Amino acid sequence: MIERWKWNILPLLVILALAGCGGKSKASSAGNAGSADTVTERQQDSVLSTSTIPGARGVGAAMRAADATSGGIRAADSVAP
Repeated sequence: MIERWKWNILPLLVILALAGCGGKSKASSAGNAGSADTVTERQQDSVLSTSTIPGARGVGAAMRAADATSGGIRAADSVAP
């Protein structure tokens, strides 16, 4: 039987292991200039919003809300005094 203190440390070890598996840093991808990612974050979000992942429709709704807000701000900025 596993001792109680080991069960308390197990989640911590899992979190540390996942933290060590972080994504690529910009420094490591700088050496691979030929394999640069050309897809923008907006394009990634657009593809995600059309997927069947639960909650993906919320991404599209958030993008539309951000576009509407940005449009309103630009319109307010362009009004002549």
